[in-house]
Amino acid sequence: MTISHAAKEMGQWCDAITGIEGSSGYLMLLFLAVIGYIWINDGFKINGGSKQQEDEEEEESPEPPRNFTLKQLSLFDGKVDEKSEEPKPVYLSLGGTVFDVSKGRDFYGPGGPYETFAGRECGAALAKMSFDQSLLDEVAACESLSVGEKRELENWLEKFEHYRCYPIMGRLVPDGKLPSSDRIISTEELAKYDGKLEGVPDGEFEGYATHPIYVAALNKVFDVSFGGVPMYAKDGPYNRFAGKDASRALALMSFDPKDIENTAIDDLNEKQVKVLMDWVKTFEEKKGYPVVGKLGKKI
Repeated sequence: MTISHAAKEMGQWCDAITGIEGSSGYLMLLFLAVIGYIWINDGFKINGGSKQQEDEEEEESPEPPRNFTLKQLSLFDGKVDEKSEEPKPVYLSLGGTVFDVSKGRDFYGPGGPYETFAGRECGAALAKMSFDQSLLDEVAACESLSVGEKRELENWLEKFEHYRCYPIMGRLVPDGKLPSSDRIISTEELAKYDGKLEGVPDGEFEGYATHPIYVAALNKVFDVSFGGVPMYAKDGPYNRFAGKDASRALALMSFDPKDIENTAIDDLNEKQVKVLMDWVKTFEEKKGYPVVGKLGKKI
């Protein structure tokens, strides 16, 4: 049977079923419409899937680079957190560059062959292929490496960043590079570090991952760029406190510009003073923000 003859018989069968002459043409149009609808909706699903994937990628976008103190870095040792009862991330520093090596937990986490490097600066140790504890937590030790050892450190950095694709979380700032907590910081100096500086830090702050962000509370000046960048940087919800003495606003739990600009705290009641003290305790103990100076005010 030829194709044309089969098509003719199919048309006669459709006419007999529907009672309408030429109905096969309408059925063909309906068939094509259904196929078109399915194809378009599949397209919508594909597009929807892409949109969903984009949304997931946005949700999983990495945090902006931050600065670390040695004490802060030491907390990312991969051990079980006592409060959450969940394993902590595993970070380590190579010559001041802090990597999240949690994907390599079997190597760098508890029980792994390199667990001694978790939460530590280990650039010099890896460059020398040594587990000598005296080489740990010394960024300066990387500067005195031999030519061959420096090449080995560069190989480790390349391996971590480009082959293992461990995320770079920020930079380790040695305690010796932190400003003195006893220096007096003027209101004008405080205002410079408002979370809106751009570009690569240089000069006094060369080696930082991001520019300092200062927030003063109860006469102490904290650098909240050590972990508080998402909250206090340019687009953060607490950026209004950056570069200011936020004592009164924190005590009152207020975003009112009048409270932010007013630095007086001598009229606070007992409860408000306690709230301010709790903020300072959180900054110092829970967050570990380094104190980089004081305002010189009489409390």
